[in-house]
Amino acid sequence: MTAGRTPPGALTPKSWAAFVARTILGLIFFMAGFWKVFELGAVQHARGLFVEAYADTFLPAWSLWAAGVATPFVELACGALMLVGWRRGIAALGLGGVLILVTFGHLLAEPLYVFSAHVIPRTLLLVIVLILFENDHLSLDSWLARRTTSE
Repeated sequence: MTAGRTPPGALTPKSWAAFVARTILGLIFFMAGFWKVFELGAVQHARGLFVEAYADTFLPAWSLWAAGVATPFVELACGALMLVGWRRGIAALGLGGVLILVTFGHLLAEPLYVFSAHVIPRTLLLVIVLILFENDHLSLDSWLARRTTSE
């Protein structure tokens, strides 16, 4: 090993930054999805926040029902995947899709919607997670990859 080189899988400040960003992002979406699925209910979520809220728009009711029921499950599943760091690429894709959907919906309802309290922090965390993707040595994905290469 060359002096100054970090061994593969070593815990560096970037590894910890990736872990913290990924864990916070996972918690935000997992808890939101958990509440929407098990407390509020996915159908009630769809009815109140999608179907009734956007009934006067050009969007067909079937698409509002589909998006409204699916979103809590995507948040729950992708948030859980982010938390443990397994299938992070798929989880990031799902969470990015939710953020795009939410952004579209808010802008449809209010074209000058303020994003600073909701969308921007989550988007920044997602971007940080993606930027530090290869440095996330505390993820299950990374552990599985190291285990496979050592066999």
